[in-house]
Amino acid sequence: MNIEKAGKEDHAALIDIWERSVRATHDFLSDEQIAALRPLILNHYFDAVDLRITRQEDDEITGFVGVAGDQVEMLFVCPSHQRKGIGSLLMRHAIEHQGARRVDVNEQNPAAIGFYLHLGFVQMGRSEHDGQGNPFPLLHLRLASTTS
Repeated sequence: MNIEKAGKEDHAALIDIWERSVRATHDFLSDEQIAALRPLILNHYFDAVDLRITRQEDDEITGFVGVAGDQVEMLFVCPSHQRKGIGSLLMRHAIEHQGARRVDVNEQNPAAIGFYLHLGFVQMGRSEHDGQGNPFPLLHLRLASTTS
């Protein structure tokens, strides 16, 4: 499996992975909220991050990570490929090659919280609302080795 920089030609596949992953892991979001986020992610958020993808030998994209500054802004893996090490591979790449040191995670997504804690992140704070002002608390995490 290769990690490579995403191009505009990959965005259609990425938004499909995003939606399938969100529907599998973010049960606190309504269909309307997902529908409202989709064009924002596709038309704005993908372009605002350093976006890397995992691509299999058959050219299938299985996941992606987006980093802005030292913050992981998005990490999504196709549901059929979750729990196979792709998320860990993308996060290691983000940390080692993209300078990622921080990530925010929805408090209502305990699997994601456990994933980041397992990778060495620690909670540094909490917000009552997400980035769009919705009442979905976020936990602010930082790599334990960079908490000083």
